[in-house]
Amino acid sequence: MALIINGPVKSFCYRRLQYLSSKFQMHILLNEMKEMAAQKKVPHRDFYNIRKVDTHIHASSCMNQKHLLRFIKRAMKKYPGEIVHIERGRGQTLKDVFESMNLTALTSAWTLWTCTRINPAEIFIKTDNCVHGKYFGHIVKEVMADLEESKYQNSELRLSIYGRSRDEWDKLAEWAVNHKVYSENVRWLIQVPRLYDVYKIKNTLANFQEMLENIFLPLFEATINPRSHPELHLFLEHVVGFDSVDDESKPEHHIFNQESPLPGNWSDEDNPPYSYYLYYTYANMTVLNHLRRRRGLHTFVLRPHCGEAGPIHHLVSGFMLSENISHGLLLRKAPVLQYLYYLAQVGIAMSPLSNNSLFLSYHRNPLPEYLSRGLMVSLSTDDPLQFHFTKEPLMEEYSIAAQVWKLSSCDMCELARNSVLMSGFSHKVKSYWLGPSYTREGPESNDIRRTNVPDIRVAYRHETLSEELQLITHAVRTDELDGIDEEDTLTMGPLTGQR
Repeated sequence: MALIINGPVKSFCYRRLQYLSSKFQMHILLNEMKEMAAQKKVPHRDFYNIRKVDTHIHASSCMNQKHLLRFIKRAMKKYPGEIVHIERGRGQTLKDVFESMNLTALTSAWTLWTCTRINPAEIFIKTDNCVHGKYFGHIVKEVMADLEESKYQNSELRLSIYGRSRDEWDKLAEWAVNHKVYSENVRWLIQVPRLYDVYKIKNTLANFQEMLENIFLPLFEATINPRSHPELHLFLEHVVGFDSVDDESKPEHHIFNQESPLPGNWSDEDNPPYSYYLYYTYANMTVLNHLRRRRGLHTFVLRPHCGEAGPIHHLVSGFMLSENISHGLLLRKAPVLQYLYYLAQVGIAMSPLSNNSLFLSYHRNPLPEYLSRGLMVSLSTDDPLQFHFTKEPLMEEYSIAAQVWKLSSCDMCELARNSVLMSGFSHKVKSYWLGPSYTREGPESNDIRRTNVPDIRVAYRHETLSEELQLITHAVRTDELDGIDEEDTLTMGPLTGQR
């Protein structure tokens, strides 16, 4: 936080970022034709048949409106007498629910989705309801079938665990196992909404510690003794990480610091700050991961929503604790943090169409700027139900980005490669998608026959990052950074840090 407001450091980082942008433009001027030629030499491989992963998408809105509407109409014809809602102790069938709202098979998607009396979401896109998530399971399987048909598109769908009660995990796992929502093209992330204050006001929770126990104790139990939670043990095989979600623009009382009470003592109705949630999620995950690693099980990563709106310290927390973040729009206003995210290559899953509707117009989105500077960015859909119209929302996202920002074929393939690197798919799967040497550095890590990314582009990214790290190491070692001003930065050599 001190670095962010330090004038000389801000100037230094801003100018380094400007330099990175200019250097990339020079690379394109010199090597664009070489990159195109390298791609043309690769048989069978183009943007359509390279692997790409939707690294930020919510399961409850993973389908488009037309898909959901057709599914609902089919359900109305197939299960009209099934009880789907309880009101005042009386069960209502699917037919009763729609007749009470004057809805028919000719109802449009928009009319259906703006109903106020009974939200169709409660019936069709919830895992825990009167039909035990039956409809949601069916439609998720249809989305999975579409992904499998396309072969090269993959998703990391997010499901919610709220922390209200200890049995949430078992219910969710039972839904997943019973409805067989499994696909080689899909992995799951668990999102934890930051809603402690809501549950506290309703007397659902006594303190924040109880929320943490509801979220993590079942995971420890399933790791130590899989037979205690058999369905959960199976489900966790396909869970790759955790997400923290809520409206970041909500006002917060303070930043998490040494004076903040421990979770067992956080019993008032105020919601803990973002950093408090993230720290205790990270702390519990770290212990859980040590245990799972000792028992030969895969581990989890933290990939929260971060930097979409709200205070800048959310991005500080994300930088310190996260493997990847979703959105990261506010990095455009914080050159120090943006430079740190670049140096550490923290992944940023960006959703321009979603942001265009909610926070930032498409033309102001910083994704092309981040990409040119070398930040680890990928394209994702966020909520196809709200923002996309086609059967392939991820391709829709790439298509619009390519047209609006004039992205080259190499740019598109680099974004797709980044999405695979950022994803939670296994090392074995990534080796097949990207090449067996993908964990190495520089062009050795790249197999153009699988990624369609030219070695020239990968070599440029590696050399540029290495030079920036060398510059920083030299500056810190010689104690120059504290005294750098704008004039010094102009005379700083771009490659070695020598004056």
